[in-house]
Amino acid sequence: MSDGKRAICVGEAVVELARGGDGRFALGSGGDTFNTAIYLARASVAAGFASALGDDPYSEAILSLAHAEGVDTGLILRVAGRLPALALIDAEPQGQRRAYAWREAAPARELFELPHWSRVAEALTAAGLIYFSGITLSLYSNIGLGRFLAAVELARGNGVKIAFDGNFRPRDWKGDLTRTRTVFAEALKRVDIALPAYDDEAVLWGDPSPEATIERLQAFGVGEIVVKNGPNSALIASAGNREAVPVPEVVVPVDPTAAGDGFNAGYLAARISGRGAAEAAQAAHRLAGQVIRHRGAIMPRSGAAVH
Repeated sequence: MSDGKRAICVGEAVVELARGGDGRFALGSGGDTFNTAIYLARASVAAGFASALGDDPYSEAILSLAHAEGVDTGLILRVAGRLPALALIDAEPQGQRRAYAWREAAPARELFELPHWSRVAEALTAAGLIYFSGITLSLYSNIGLGRFLAAVELARGNGVKIAFDGNFRPRDWKGDLTRTRTVFAEALKRVDIALPAYDDEAVLWGDPSPEATIERLQAFGVGEIVVKNGPNSALIASAGNREAVPVPEVVVPVDPTAAGDGFNAGYLAARISGRGAAEAAQAAHRLAGQVIRHRGAIMPRSGAAVH
């Protein structure tokens, strides 16, 4: 895509309660594609976010954060009398972070069924890049999915690049793996850049290795694939080549929240600026390494450089 066109991230922004090291919960905002939009904007990419929020103080706080970060909010529809989803991030005894979400009544779930949904769809067809995730897909009804994927297909026909991270969360799909695979398969037919995490793909598809993930995604026609594999190398397949790009420095995470979101932003920002896939993966590793040194999804701006 050209630098002059927006990267539009589609999904959900949530009110986030995260338990800190002192045991207390801090109030913030987050959401996988929302986090990526913020990190793209910090990397000087023209980034927009497409979603729906209520007219309450917490929705206003999410909008204020987006404005402060330079994310275009023109595609966030407002629904009177509704509240955004709530996510609670807690620490388990083994030190793992676990997220719990209350999202059934969130207006973001109806983005492509609200009165002005066609305005969002039209904007997508004029973007430079559209980025969404498996969490995005889990939000919508079959009607919403049909409209969204039709807009993505039309956009791709107009030359818009489509980027997708499976980001599979079984709870979001109520454990229905058959429906999840069906929806993912429809989405993957329309994807140019896939940014999956191997552990998610292994659970959803039974992939025995990152190489198997690449082969499965190539069978869907995805031309550029970056398989994230935790502290191990990211495996890239692009233009007929495969390359493992190691993590430059293994970091003991303070909080792993949004590591993948930061990786995706670092990768896409570098690709948009014209860098090759391997160099983009190195930039992505660096940004993810910075993100996990801080608590919460959005690290302080003082640590926001991606270069």
